[in-house]
Amino acid sequence: MIIKSLEQLNSFSEKIADQLKEKDCICLTGEIGVGKTTFTRYLINYLQKKEGSNTTEVLSPTFNLLYEYDLKKFKIMHYDLYRLKNEKELDTLGIFQENENAIKIIEWPSLIKIPKSDKLEIHLDYAKHDNERKLRLLGTGKWKNFK
Repeated sequence: MIIKSLEQLNSFSEKIADQLKEKDCICLTGEIGVGKTTFTRYLINYLQKKEGSNTTEVLSPTFNLLYEYDLKKFKIMHYDLYRLKNEKELDTLGIFQENENAIKIIEWPSLIKIPKSDKLEIHLDYAKHDNERKLRLLGTGKWKNFK
């Protein structure tokens, strides 16, 4: 799938947001600056607007590793594992031990083994033109046939 503008990325994030339920996991991969955090910002801000809450600034959790967003229906845990070097460092995060009912959005998930569940992997690549992105989707559970 080719996304040709930020507006299309926003629309795509809203389509996913409308399907999210507790325990879902969204994994985002791709080069630095390709749009993983931008996608996440659009998704979280859309859900906040939809429930009538104020939108918050959604930053990349590269240095903090985790930002949490409490919505009325559920909690979103936004992880960025870019700085982690090995699986031992993951133990302190407890990604799948704490808040197991939360929605998890994980940037740079290559170090972790994600349980088979309702998971959507989105791989973002740069495309031919500056604002275009190529997206590849791989889903399990309810996300298996998502397009």
